[in-house]
Amino acid sequence: MRRVSVVGAGPNGLTAAAVLARAGIEVDVFERADRVGGACSSARLFGDATVDLGAAAHPFGVASPAFRALGLERHGLEWCHPPIPMAHPLDDAPAALLLPDPAATADQLGRDGDAWLALHAHLVRHLDRHLANVLAPPLRWPAHPGAMARFGATAWPSALALGRRVFGQEPARALLAGSAAHAGVPPSSPLTAAFGLLFGALGMTRGWPFARGGSGAITRALAAEVEAHGGRIHVGQQVRDLGELPPGPVVLSLTPHAVLGLQGLEVRPAVRRRLMRWRHGVASHKVDYLLDGSVPWADARLADAGTVHVAGTVAELEAAERATARGEMPRHPFVLVCQPGAADATRSRSGVVVWAYTHVPAGWREPEPGWVTSLVEAQLERFAPGFTSRVRCRAERTPSQLEAWDANLVGGDIAGGSMAGLQGVLRPGLTLDPHTLRRGGVYLASSATSPGAGVHGMPGWWAARAVIRDASRPSPIWDARARGADRR
Repeated sequence: MRRVSVVGAGPNGLTAAAVLARAGIEVDVFERADRVGGACSSARLFGDATVDLGAAAHPFGVASPAFRALGLERHGLEWCHPPIPMAHPLDDAPAALLLPDPAATADQLGRDGDAWLALHAHLVRHLDRHLANVLAPPLRWPAHPGAMARFGATAWPSALALGRRVFGQEPARALLAGSAAHAGVPPSSPLTAAFGLLFGALGMTRGWPFARGGSGAITRALAAEVEAHGGRIHVGQQVRDLGELPPGPVVLSLTPHAVLGLQGLEVRPAVRRRLMRWRHGVASHKVDYLLDGSVPWADARLADAGTVHVAGTVAELEAAERATARGEMPRHPFVLVCQPGAADATRSRSGVVVWAYTHVPAGWREPEPGWVTSLVEAQLERFAPGFTSRVRCRAERTPSQLEAWDANLVGGDIAGGSMAGLQGVLRPGLTLDPHTLRRGGVYLASSATSPGAGVHGMPGWWAARAVIRDASRPSPIWDARARGADRR
């Protein structure tokens, strides 16, 4: 029986393992940590309160073609939807709301409502076609070329430019730019409109849900699917030398720099140079809270919002993200807030869990402990006066602490590599086969490959498909230690 080793038990590594195991391939998964999940994990940080240690809300997870094909609901995964998928509070004005219905969203955008509907109409109507296109490797003929052409017409500019061109008022512009900021680059950057449009369309159709009981439920379901088809998962086993693994191909759910640090890795010089050119992006600083009551939002409707983009105006958001990109810490940062309790009552019986992070410059260190947290809380106080008086417990993780917890979060970069410029599309560089480092031998399944970051498993899905493709081609490299000399 053919045998494949998978290194890394995050959502991408586990997705790859599940696809391979379902195809009848013998699979062993090796994970450095003492539990599966990677940055898609949960823990009880504050007594009985369950906190997501990495990602919290999952708009791409609930819509993921890979997760749907694997049927993770059979293993207990349940999506919980807040009444309001996303909101963006504004000073002295009602918050802008992304609602789980396009018409309802448009209704609260006033004069920009019709333009909002027109901009998102094709995405909403044909969302699965668009997802099949954008969640696939880019340098290939798209599954739905007509849909790709329609999307490309509005996706290529910056979110800032598209918002100014299409909308006349701040709320609609803020919804678009705030969603685009998830890319970790300023919303004035080219192609950020694509992020804003996709996140908006997902929120109005599939939602921005949480996994009941914590994000760890996603990776536990993936692990259960691997084991249900005979796969084996080995935790607490760090792989440093590929020669120590069982004979056969290996799938690596690692960043390019971690891949290059492995002993026994032999790839063509051009592949090695491509991996060496990989750049990491801005970092994240995470703060989790347990409150003694709900967040005292000035706009009370925000209590029902699963995700809240705390940034102020679009101009302030742009200024904050641009400062971060050039290596400066903004005084008024973009803060992404999640309120799991708006959808999942199981998270805590003893208080209200609030999850938050802000972007900080790559390699930046705060002048004193708690300095970034004070900036985060100043932004929260701005839109939720009295927030800090409700804090019972807080736990922060600096970029260096995030990396110590999960080595794939290099420097606190939660996207697996910068999303700026062409690297945001061509991951991990210019190649027709982004998930193959050496055909028949070594494959890459991390978020450094297309389609990039997010808990959706698609890099692992495509890496597994590449393994299966090569297995169907009779070759002696499948029968030996295929990680030796390059035979491509």
